[in-house]
Amino acid sequence: MSNISFSDIYTNYYKRSFLFVKSYVRDDMAAEDIVSESLINLWETSKKEKVEYPLALLVQMLKNGSLNYLKHQDVKQAVSESISSKMDRDLYYRISTLQACDLEEIFSSEITRIVNDTLQALPEQTRRVFEMSRYECRTVKEISEELSISPKGVEYHITRSLKVLRVALKDYLPVFYLLFLR
Repeated sequence: MSNISFSDIYTNYYKRSFLFVKSYVRDDMAAEDIVSESLINLWETSKKEKVEYPLALLVQMLKNGSLNYLKHQDVKQAVSESISSKMDRDLYYRISTLQACDLEEIFSSEITRIVNDTLQALPEQTRRVFEMSRYECRTVKEISEELSISPKGVEYHITRSLKVLRVALKDYLPVFYLLFLR
């Protein structure tokens, strides 16, 4: 087989070689690459030395090319699974950490101190109206009747105390809204 052209090798072996390789690698482009490379290697080998059994040599080349491809795919898949596993663990860690994050517990004492200090600095009537409204959950009407002030006066004191608290708690405003505003 020393005088055979590449065209003859291609014509005689390409289709069977492609189907053989594709049955293992299951990727048309990869199969074409493996077959082309193997046919070229067979042709170059036949130019250098006498090849008595070209089909046997070609099948061995196709087998080795397919095995190399599949081993490479296996390594890629293992790396991909490892990365995916690490990403899954990282995602689970971030989710569980965020779920365990209790803002009320983290900021509770600091916010409570700021709220208490701020409320103590308010006028007595404003502080009392705020405490009755927010801590005792009384309605405007109930506060109005108990303190003998108009409902508008109650709303004024609540609004005033909330404005002062917003300024004092500007860094904790999201938590403040959750805890105190309805």
